[in-house]
Amino acid sequence: MAKEQSVRIQTSFLNPLEKKALVWLADRQPKWMTSDILTFIGFLGAVIIAVGYALSGKNLAFLWLSTAGWIINWYGDSLDGTLARVRKQQRPVYGFFIDHTVDCINESVMIIGIGMSPFMSFDIAMLCLVAYLLISVYVYISAHLKGEFKLTYGKMGPTELRVILIIINTLLFFIPWTRETYVTVQALGNIFVLSILDIIGILIFIGILIAYFGSLIKDGREYAKADPLIKNNGE
Repeated sequence: MAKEQSVRIQTSFLNPLEKKALVWLADRQPKWMTSDILTFIGFLGAVIIAVGYALSGKNLAFLWLSTAGWIINWYGDSLDGTLARVRKQQRPVYGFFIDHTVDCINESVMIIGIGMSPFMSFDIAMLCLVAYLLISVYVYISAHLKGEFKLTYGKMGPTELRVILIIINTLLFFIPWTRETYVTVQALGNIFVLSILDIIGILIFIGILIAYFGSLIKDGREYAKADPLIKNNGE
């Protein structure tokens, strides 16, 4: 029931422009288009992304398939809720359930696909997936407890990440050193050979953890004040 009461907090760089674009697109959707179909299109985009990355080791041109997948995923995933709001056909409980269940499936599929590419190690991709799922669970808890559904952290949201990954795909295709450069790091008694995308993945992982634990500490203090321990004096 959290979706009915929670306030969407979206303060990303591209949000003002994206809002206008989504409303423009929603107004021009055919009558047969529904939010459920758009959610499926978003899932289809996630599968295309994963397939493109998985096949990019055989042919670099498959990176363009992944790039197309990012656009398809944005179209379906971002437009499904906007279409419901524009048509005044919101289903807050059902929409919350479907939208965010599929979001977790989509992210899992996409990140596993990236880990199957030759550009990022599978272990680091799994670290990114764990971090994403941690922050997602936290957002859902906050929606229930605080009535806030926070979609962005540090001016970065899903759309900004898609744009960054499209740019990375383009750089990987056109600039050889971005896919051929490796850095050797010694840590915890082991030697790790990291690609550029591995390093980006680690930075994303660290960034998400900082946002996660920062919010955890801040909100934990607020919850403790709002819900103090009451002693019963031995009764």
